[in-house]
Amino acid sequence: MEVRRREFLALAGLAASAVALSACAQAGAAPSGSLRAAFGQPVTDLDPYNAGTAVDEASLIVKRLVFDTLVRRDGEKLVPGLAASWKRSGDTTWVFELRPGVRFHDGSTVTARDVVACLERTKAVKSAQSALWATVKSAKADGDHRVVFETDGPMATLPVNLTLLFIVPAKLVADPEQKRRPIGSGPFRVTGFTPSTNVELARFDGYWGGASGLPGISMPFIAETSSAITALRNGDVDLLWPVPSDQLKEVQGHRGVRVETVPSCTYYLNWFNCGRKPFNDPRVRRAMIQALNLEEIVGKLFGAGAEQMRAPIPSTVFGYAEQPAFAHDPVAARRALADVGLPNGFETTMMWFDATGPLSRELAQSMISAWDDIGVKVTPQSIEKAQWLQRLNTLDWDMELQTNTVTTGDAAFTLGRLYTSKANRMGYKNPALDKVLAAAGAEADSAKRAQLYAEACKTIWSDAVGIFPAALTTAYGLRSRVSGFTPAANNQPDLAPVRRG
Repeated sequence: MEVRRREFLALAGLAASAVALSACAQAGAAPSGSLRAAFGQPVTDLDPYNAGTAVDEASLIVKRLVFDTLVRRDGEKLVPGLAASWKRSGDTTWVFELRPGVRFHDGSTVTARDVVACLERTKAVKSAQSALWATVKSAKADGDHRVVFETDGPMATLPVNLTLLFIVPAKLVADPEQKRRPIGSGPFRVTGFTPSTNVELARFDGYWGGASGLPGISMPFIAETSSAITALRNGDVDLLWPVPSDQLKEVQGHRGVRVETVPSCTYYLNWFNCGRKPFNDPRVRRAMIQALNLEEIVGKLFGAGAEQMRAPIPSTVFGYAEQPAFAHDPVAARRALADVGLPNGFETTMMWFDATGPLSRELAQSMISAWDDIGVKVTPQSIEKAQWLQRLNTLDWDMELQTNTVTTGDAAFTLGRLYTSKANRMGYKNPALDKVLAAAGAEADSAKRAQLYAEACKTIWSDAVGIFPAALTTAYGLRSRVSGFTPAANNQPDLAPVRRG
């Protein structure tokens, strides 16, 4: 009897999810009754100071469960973490008071000296976080429970940046074992980890904030979305995100499954390598944008799952300022290319990794097709995430498509971190923008900060440093037995308070 295509895909999904989930049992599986949560990107490394994964979404989800930070984000607010309190003492000094009696997973006590060592390690490793710490001159331990930070000029963003400084024992900051079996002080400890396959966590009963109601968390990576959805529907996983908008119908209304959505801080960008010809000319970059009917592309691909962007950051982020859309005008785009000596277009490349976000391949293909119409021949390069990270960080690309998440919900994390000349993330250097971003990072008044980031949005947008097609709505698929879950706009939900009935 002939097997229909849909039945075949369902069977394939079952097999793939079974393989992914069985791998968990081979790598120090989480305890029985653990939450099984599948995120759409693989975790490649757990070292909190690894240069390549410093702001990687998948790694950050796990790190927030394994490690503590001085400050935590709770919705729109900053709340105490390892630091019970903090204050600004003058323009360039911040004092943080640590909670006493906090212990790491190995039983040792957390002290101010650990915090100092972690900051020094973070500053020493050149990574995508480096720009956040450039103006921090030093941190000093004043006794066991007080850390004093000195900054090179006013730095209003220090508390929000500290939501990304993960604390480990000072003696382990450079230990290679931190990549696989890291020691932190968070609510869970690592029992097993296979890169790009699964992470296994067990509850840390000595957690200062109280033991989690979950015995553990298992996080398998299931590369095929259809297979991940099959696993959710069959009860093999309890939580799956993000669910692409074009596959929501496969989840919604299914018995035992519910969907929760939230406007997110996650968005697609396509950077131009502004240090390479012909993208060193802003006229070429603008022509590439004019060739795209982004309203149609985003609408057809994502529907209600995304909105067309009007700034280089999503509207959910502090510092957002709407900009005028580039008109879709292929004729003007071809004319602009001719004006810069490229009447026949040119050849270039575009790299991405499929797991970067929903419909990434389809988005790439839509853009490549539109560019072909103006004579720009783009060779697609869909590569593995590890290779993509290496090439991204060494500027070994012409164009690169990815999703990016404003993890802190503040423009300082994205605009202030990525678009400075010193950061050199996409070969774009603008001293005037540098001054605006530096002023925004130093400004304590939120209204003035917003004005400065609005100016930065305008510059980045008009200089066409990249294409910003779509801000995503994140959809979470959950089994009905899951309770206590709060959708996160930054794609990094706190799983510690979740319960599995």
